[in-house]
Amino acid sequence: MKNGFGRYFFLTFLIGFGFFTMGLMDPLYDTYVPLFLRRYIGSNAAVGALMTLDNILQLILIPLVAVWSDRTSTRIGRRMPFIIVMLPISALLFGLIPPLAAVSLAALIAIIFFFNMFKTSVRGPVVALMPDTIPADYRSEANGIINMMGGIGLIVSTLVLARFVNVRVFAPDSGAAEAGTGFNAPGSLPFGIACVCVIAAALVLFAFVREKPGTETAEEHPPFFASIKSVFTGDSKNSVGRILISLFFWFLAYEGAKPFLGLYLVEYIGADEASAALAQGAAGISGVILAVPSGYLAHKIGRKRFIRVCLILLAAILFIIPLSSLVSGNFTLTLRLAVFLGLMFLYGIFWIGVVVNSFPMLWQMSDFTTVGVYTGLYYTFSQSAAVLAPPVTGAVIDIGGYPGLFVFGGLAMLAAWFVMGGVKAGEAADTGRAGP
Repeated sequence: MKNGFGRYFFLTFLIGFGFFTMGLMDPLYDTYVPLFLRRYIGSNAAVGALMTLDNILQLILIPLVAVWSDRTSTRIGRRMPFIIVMLPISALLFGLIPPLAAVSLAALIAIIFFFNMFKTSVRGPVVALMPDTIPADYRSEANGIINMMGGIGLIVSTLVLARFVNVRVFAPDSGAAEAGTGFNAPGSLPFGIACVCVIAAALVLFAFVREKPGTETAEEHPPFFASIKSVFTGDSKNSVGRILISLFFWFLAYEGAKPFLGLYLVEYIGADEASAALAQGAAGISGVILAVPSGYLAHKIGRKRFIRVCLILLAAILFIIPLSSLVSGNFTLTLRLAVFLGLMFLYGIFWIGVVVNSFPMLWQMSDFTTVGVYTGLYYTFSQSAAVLAPPVTGAVIDIGGYPGLFVFGGLAMLAAWFVMGGVKAGEAADTGRAGP
């Protein structure tokens, strides 16, 4: 313990390339796939329902593949076989989304289904790679590093790649492709660049990250359902349940807003489509800046205390957004955009504090044979919220307008704050103060 987290910093940075890929693909997907769908569908509720496709797959596949990887044993590790196969395939499919979106609704739905199937399957092994290699007491700091890497991917995606959404790959008179079709379809360039970057990141992981070998035998792994049952029957069962219910509520808020932020900027504030990803970009910048300090600070004052402070501040910001839109209604577009993006920047500060420290609280209660189980449970509850939230918030927008989106999110954050108050476990062993 004397050398602290410093000796694990570079390894964590390398593992962070897995999170970089998610940060690169997710914002482009969440921002532009709803816009692609709106070419064919007029209802926000219907768009929200289709945007839950990836969340339904994550609800099913992440727990299964994460536990499967717990039981995998190969020369290159138990997580790496999934990463090196599924991550490049998901990248290639990602690059095909804009060209097929220009063909038909059926083609768009088909490509996002197959893309999400592969991307979802690799997510559990990518996430579980960190707790496999970093000691439990330093996972808040490590999670800060890897979330910073994810945030860098988000910034590159939203503030750099998204600006090229309307740039054509081929000149109109080149004869290579017609304008608006094939690889000249809107979005083809940023999605294609992201595809190449994700494949490169997968190669970095494979080349430089060596997994810690396990000493347990196959017989030491309990059956799948026995593993799940053991989580809820141990000494920490009450805390595990409360953390999972809390994260259900805060993801209800987060996932409910995420698919509609681009539409909010375009349809409510009046920004152009090239600016549709700025909201996630603003939150991503603050997340990158605060990800690592959030891990260190939570280690000092307690993960639970830190998360609850962040939750109450997130609720306040979400309640302020619709009020600010009323006040700034007569302002110029630039000023309205600046006010909203400033609030999203603050939102990113406190959201990253929740994300960085919630996973380590669960992993603190796991062992080497159950890391995948706890990882899977995290995604079972978070993706249950993600499945439910978009159609609900889409309906809220259809009925009451965009301000209702943020009121709904604020109430969900308050519910998470309340439930989190009863958590009694999950702190680092040498945390100075666990909080109330």
